This record gives sequence, C-alpha cells and structure tokens, in this order.
Amino acid sequence: MVADMHSLLLAGGTDVAQLVRQGQLVLSSSTDHLVNGRFHVDRMMTMLNNGVEEALTDGYRGLFATGDMSWEFGPDYDFCKLVEYEWQLEELFQRQPALSGICQYHANTLPAEVLRQGLVTHSSLYLNETLSRLNPYYLKRDSFTTQTCNPAALDAAIRDLCQMPDALMLRVLSPDYLR
Repeated sequence: MVADMHSLLLAGGTDVAQLVRQGQLVLSSSTDHLVNGRFHVDRMMTMLNNGVEEALTDGYRGLFATGDMSWEFGPDYDFCKLVEYEWQLEELFQRQPALSGICQYHANTLPAEVLRQGLVTHSSLYLNETLSRLNPYYLKRDSFTTQTCNPAALDAAIRDLCQMPDALMLRVLSPDYLR
C-alpha cells in the first residue's frame, strides 16, 4: 500500500522525498491503531484527533489521511466494529473540519457485507480523480437498522459504482471535495 501510494504520488509529479524530509508527508503502514492485532475504535479516533491537532499546531491547514479498510482492521479481517468506527469517524470530521481523508473499500478484496456497510455509513463517495458525489445510500446513525438496508439494492449499487471508468470505490470524508 505504501509503495503504491508513493508511486502514484511520484507519477502525479509530487516530490515525495522532499515532502517526507520536510515532514509534510508521512507514508506509513504502522499498525499502532491495533491492540493485540485487533482494531480498536477509540485508539484510532484518538490517533486521528491527535494527528490533526498536531498538524494545526505545526502550522498546517489540516491533515489528510487515507487507509485501506482491508488492512486497517488487522490480519484477522475482523469487521465487527466497522459500522461504529465509520460513524465515529463521521462525527470526528464534523468536529474537526481540518481533517479530511479517504477510506478505501476495494471490492475485489473485501466481503460483500463490508462493502455494504461502508456504502451506507459514508455521506459522500470519491470514485476517481474527476468524480465525487453525495451518497444516496447513506444512512445516519439514528436511522440505521439491518431492516433499512436492502442487500440486493446495495450490491447492485456497488456493482454499478465499480463499473465506472477508473472507479476506486473510495469514500471522501471531507465535504471540501464536493465543492
């Protein structure tokens, strides 16, 4: 993941080495957010909140973070905390407007249920370099139940999204991307 991100940034004309030296870019595959190999929601929220606070203190306008959801949840792919994590993340982004980022949901590596949960817990979608949109399948925390989710409709929506040219099936966490 880190090597791929590094290569993509270089291909886009970014001087990765300089930004890393200056502390403006951190590419990491650290698993500090895991506790005994398991995803820990509160630890991740604390790390993100502290990260944006540190960026602001250091004089930056904000912090952009991204993570591959198949990696974020640890080697056991234990997604039982996914929905809670995503809603807490939405709340953090409301409290911390200087924080933005992308949760990467790769349809070829994640179970269908995880993709469905990712789709309903994100208010906006980043599909590729030129296409972002509000998510019509988004459900707020207080309206989410297993009965409010139609698996067949969500699976069809995910298939449609993945068939778009250069679709990445990513979620944008910052409303700034929709402007």
